[in-house]
Amino acid sequence: MIKKKFDPGPYLYLLPALIIIIVFRLIPIVLSFIVSFFNWSVTGVGSFIGFANYSRLLHDPEFWQSMLNTFYLVIFVVPVSLILSLVFAVLLNHIKALRGFFRSLYFIPTVTSMVAISIVWKLIFNQQTGLMNFLLAKIGIEPLGWLSESRGIFQLLLANLGIDLPAWLGGPSLALFSIIIVTIWKGLGYNTIIYLAGLQNIPEVYYEAADIDGAGRIKQFFKITWPLISPTTYYVMMMTTIVTFQVFSQIYLMTGPPIGGPLGTTKVIVYFLFEKGFGEGNDLSYASAVALVLFAVILTLTLLQKKLEKKVHY
Repeated sequence: MIKKKFDPGPYLYLLPALIIIIVFRLIPIVLSFIVSFFNWSVTGVGSFIGFANYSRLLHDPEFWQSMLNTFYLVIFVVPVSLILSLVFAVLLNHIKALRGFFRSLYFIPTVTSMVAISIVWKLIFNQQTGLMNFLLAKIGIEPLGWLSESRGIFQLLLANLGIDLPAWLGGPSLALFSIIIVTIWKGLGYNTIIYLAGLQNIPEVYYEAADIDGAGRIKQFFKITWPLISPTTYYVMMMTTIVTFQVFSQIYLMTGPPIGGPLGTTKVIVYFLFEKGFGEGNDLSYASAVALVLFAVILTLTLLQKKLEKKVHY
């Protein structure tokens, strides 16, 4: 049996990508883990303090509030993004004329700077001169403080019916709901194009056979389209979840002062991390502990979503 000589060629092609991953991904993760066990700030290294940062984190109400805000964001953004992007993809898939134009139109928010998007939406949500309140006034609804209202959206909706909900049942604040709208709008184009690609990979012969058997459009969707785009749905769900957990720019640019307001109802976990590490106190060790917890949460959710892969039809 002839032994093959080791060929370093393929590994040399992989080397640039590996260097980037190791330097900008793996090393920061390892360093964050180490730093979280020390009393470390931007001014220098302190003493070893063990699990003190993690203990502090578990007893920090601000941390739990930011986690709740983040989960509100994920719970609203992920399913709504999936549903809307699939609906728009189905509609685009049936458009024959100006198909390229409409695809580009939907994709524009994805390639637009988050800074520009946040500034424009902040103007739209302005309580005095914003477009949103202008449209509400046309149908007889009082102006809303979109980015300054700390009450939950369920509280606000049911208050008009004379029902007074307690704060813990109120849902995300109207300010956070405004951020949810922007986040969904920003990612809608990307998810729509991904779904559109999945729809166009379904062989037309399945639909032709279904037409011959007398299946209607709705039945075709649930018996053919939905099962065959399950790999696309799985991918979109995982990526949208991960990206939504990392929302930062729109919080920083649209809320405040103070940023994360009103009453901390828009302060998500990534902004909390940023604030602790580079804001008050410059406490990099505590920020590293928060980063590791966030990493663990995202990893856990990803592994749970991985179990759904059994229902994916490749």
